[in-house]
Amino acid sequence: MLSPRSLARRVSGSRLSSFGLSSFRPSRSWLPAAWPLLAVLACAAYWLVMDAQLRHDRMLAERDAMREVRSYAEAYEQYLTRSLSQMEQVAVQLRHAWEQPGQLDLAALRRDGMFIDAAFVEVAIVDAAGRVVSSIPRRGRAVLEGDDPALRHHRQNNSSALLIGAVPGKVDNPGESAQRQRQVRMTLRLESPDNEFAGMVSLVIGADYLTAFYNERVLGRHGLVALVADHGGVRLEGQGGAGRGSLFSMPPPLAGGDGGALLAGAQFTDDAPRLLAWHRSAVYPVVAVAGKTTVEALASAAEGAAAVRRVWAVISAGMLFASLALAFATKRHMARRDAEEEVRLAYRTATENAKDGFYMAQAVRDTIGAVVDFVVVDCNERGASFYGVGRDDLVGRRISLIEREHGGPMLDAYHAAMHAGIYEDERQMPAGRRMQITWGRRRIVRVGNGLAITLQDISERKAYESELLYLANYDSLTGLPSRPWVSRFVPQAIGEAAQRDGTLALLLVDLDGFKHVNETHGHDAGDDLLKQAALRLGGLLRPQDIVARLGGDEFVVVISPGGADEELAAIGGRVAAALSRPYDLGTARYAISASIGISCYPRDGEDAATLLKHGGIALAAAKREHGGRYRFFDPDLYIAATARAQLRHSLQGALAARQFELYYQPRVNLATGRLCSMEALLRWRHPELGMVPPAKFIPIAEECGLIGPIGQFVIEEACRQMALWRGAGLAVVPVSINVSAHQFGHGGVHAHLAMHLARHHLAGAMLEVEITESAMFAEGVDVQGELAALRGLGVRLHVDDFGTGYSSLAQLQRLNMDVLKIDRAFTSELTVSPEGRVLFQAIVSMAKALDMAVVAEGVETAGQLAELIALGCDEGQGYLFAAPLPARQAAGLLARPQLMSVLAGPEELAVQATQVAN
Repeated sequence: MLSPRSLARRVSGSRLSSFGLSSFRPSRSWLPAAWPLLAVLACAAYWLVMDAQLRHDRMLAERDAMREVRSYAEAYEQYLTRSLSQMEQVAVQLRHAWEQPGQLDLAALRRDGMFIDAAFVEVAIVDAAGRVVSSIPRRGRAVLEGDDPALRHHRQNNSSALLIGAVPGKVDNPGESAQRQRQVRMTLRLESPDNEFAGMVSLVIGADYLTAFYNERVLGRHGLVALVADHGGVRLEGQGGAGRGSLFSMPPPLAGGDGGALLAGAQFTDDAPRLLAWHRSAVYPVVAVAGKTTVEALASAAEGAAAVRRVWAVISAGMLFASLALAFATKRHMARRDAEEEVRLAYRTATENAKDGFYMAQAVRDTIGAVVDFVVVDCNERGASFYGVGRDDLVGRRISLIEREHGGPMLDAYHAAMHAGIYEDERQMPAGRRMQITWGRRRIVRVGNGLAITLQDISERKAYESELLYLANYDSLTGLPSRPWVSRFVPQAIGEAAQRDGTLALLLVDLDGFKHVNETHGHDAGDDLLKQAALRLGGLLRPQDIVARLGGDEFVVVISPGGADEELAAIGGRVAAALSRPYDLGTARYAISASIGISCYPRDGEDAATLLKHGGIALAAAKREHGGRYRFFDPDLYIAATARAQLRHSLQGALAARQFELYYQPRVNLATGRLCSMEALLRWRHPELGMVPPAKFIPIAEECGLIGPIGQFVIEEACRQMALWRGAGLAVVPVSINVSAHQFGHGGVHAHLAMHLARHHLAGAMLEVEITESAMFAEGVDVQGELAALRGLGVRLHVDDFGTGYSSLAQLQRLNMDVLKIDRAFTSELTVSPEGRVLFQAIVSMAKALDMAVVAEGVETAGQLAELIALGCDEGQGYLFAAPLPARQAAGLLARPQLMSVLAGPEELAVQATQVAN
């Protein structure tokens, strides 16, 4: 028999011989220099590729920018064609009025509401001799110069087409010359009954009207739009920034039809090259031009290229430095390699898989040759350390003795390996002994008359698996069972209840306002609150009941057996009360409420999924009732939830299907009895359900993120309708729109308003915004900044439904609102109780002190109207005057804005109001 040490020497010798050194090693002196060379080549190759890619990216960016500018030029051409068409309609109407009997008086037409738009600089009727018959404003000279190009053109041509040209004549000073460069004249031929030349209609239009299409967000601060006449006599420019002079240092090259080009800086007065695009009108002899500086058009591409170059410069420097360091290290390594090769191979052999314990055991046989024990003949230090001893202490000891000292079935495993040739297992080491590991993986292989044993420490892996198993079934924050555990436990509990014909109840608990705690006090406070809530829930229940956390701030309580509804209601009440007590969150105390949904087996469902779903429906109903209470599941709740889901589904396509429309309810000036404004109210005409009230679909729109597009539709439709009324010659009054807290909280309302006001040529004062108190004081929103942006457009700001929120005098004064709309609840109390009148009067006095106009909502009786007039209320709105009307009927109110006499008594006021409403 070999001794343990001779056996170890034999094994070591065999392994060293297998790693014997070769007698020939080729020289590799070039290897250190290869690293810097490779780094330089790699950097150079990448710089070349990157430069080509950046040039390609710039070309693509320039192409995309040109496409955008050309699209803008096309849109500007459509805008010019539409604007010139409107002016031509005005000129045709004047020609038609001139052809009627009697003298045409432009001043009288202006007093009737025509030509009040700031676009009209001058409107004139000129006879065949060049005399100005009528003009607005009145001209100093009554006769045009004989060489007036428009007069000469219409005298020589019998065409009825609109002529577009510059404003002619000599000027006395440079200021007047600059002013005329900002104007364009449009003329139309007048003919006598016998078709002879009789004069012309002349409209002088300000350039701002035709160049207002300029959008700085698209064309940048230094872009331009221009109108250029085909004959070259007219060129109007609109620019970004503060510039007012011409940007063209020479006429723009507009060769051919529509097109675009990159023009050098010499073409412009500021020497900035630009992408220029032009589009010819198919109706009028004008060309729409749009331009954007290449610096602004390619700014994003230039920034990206610079960033790429900076990053790669750093990477290149790092690669070169690393290659130099690697070359130095390689050279040192190669210098020591030959001397250390023998030692390195021996060390690698001796320490291979050093994390594992290795043992060699030889069989001990009795007199008849049967194996009765094993003795350790060799091991490494790692293997000895697992047993808490050194290598010398372990070698030579019998396995039976080790088994008695450390415990665990060792001999049985060794006998099994001797019998089968190999044996593997994972076992937990006995606790309380000197073992240094808790879990080990053994592999025992028979080698002749002995065994080779490998022992691997898998304690960390086993601990990780145990932790994963715990995390998969228990919540790490509260220590409660988690949703996967509940999904396995509830079906088992239902099965047990079914076997005993018993009941089971699920209480789904949700903490109301928990999100607010996280946002205001931080997630650490939120975690603390959840742990306190879990402890309170556990202290309320019987030992057999289960509390689990489903996730977030939602818990589930499994009551088994369930009991009667009265008992469950008592439990629900106790849970709601316990969770509503204030929580100590560090230095602060915070109080929230809890909503509870209750479902019972077998009444509300016979499987876990159904019970959880019905409990969730009951929970949602409890939360809609402002929380802090419990609700049992009711089939009606399921029907309501299904209907709500169907309504949500229909709402997704309602905007695209144009199912929304605006109704308009008038506001009446109580001092004059005249219509002073209208409120735009959204209506949904569902193809199957009919007219769906806003109170029913607006909350759903906010939940599913559609309130933004719907709010944009309201803004666009209100502006479009006002433009239509104005085009019909009606005296348009301001229209107010409602902005929800969700819209206001996301910001950007002022940008959308500005876009549509400009698109429809509306002054900001024609639009009013109504904001609820909750929107005004929403957290996380720059309220003052958003309101200031709206006020900067000229838009008046209303506090809607005042009295239903939580605004204070200081907040109202700080936000500087224009109008206070008192909620209908206060109006209805005016004639009911003296207290109601006193409260209303106090609100009016407060508003007057803050210099705010007062509007009473919900005016429905003549008595209320009389009280409002007596209290000095400025305006009224309600069914007494008119219900919300579609746009066609609302136009009738604009045609007769005097809705009632201010000298009438209460009875007469009631009669007049009834007539208006009808």
